[in-house]
Amino acid sequence: MYAIVEIAGHQYKVEKDQLVFVNRLDAEEGKKVNFDRVFLTDNGKDVQVGAPAISGAQVSAQVERHLKGDKVLVFKKKRRKGYQKLNGFRASLTEIKITGIKAGGAKKSAEKVADAPKAEAKKPAAKKPAAKKPAAKKPAAKKPAAKKTDKTEK
Repeated sequence: MYAIVEIAGHQYKVEKDQLVFVNRLDAEEGKKVNFDRVFLTDNGKDVQVGAPAISGAQVSAQVERHLKGDKVLVFKKKRRKGYQKLNGFRASLTEIKITGIKAGGAKKSAEKVADAPKAEAKKPAAKKPAAKKPAAKKPAAKKPAAKKTDKTEK
């Protein structure tokens, strides 16, 4: 069985007894934490998908340790300008071990299925006919060409 859960602003696919590195949590080492923002659960036979989260579903975990991640170097350079900048940081992480996944919301999804036929029975409101567009104007009639006159007779 696995679940997709939101932990510290990120979504993770987790299974039981899995070790996961997440952004730093405010829990002490050895404490248990629960996450209730579960978006999907799958037990091999049926899949539950939340809208957006499954109500009643929960993922429990135990905080193993707090640590810092690998150093990440950020190097910026503009060629031919003599500009170079080197920055780096180490992310603060928490290692957690998933102890259990509790699926929930089965009753609620059955209620939604029962409500679906009721929604289809309602007739949609009649639409008003669209307003008629004014007829396109005809182009102006061409004027006859000016007559040529002989100026040599004067």
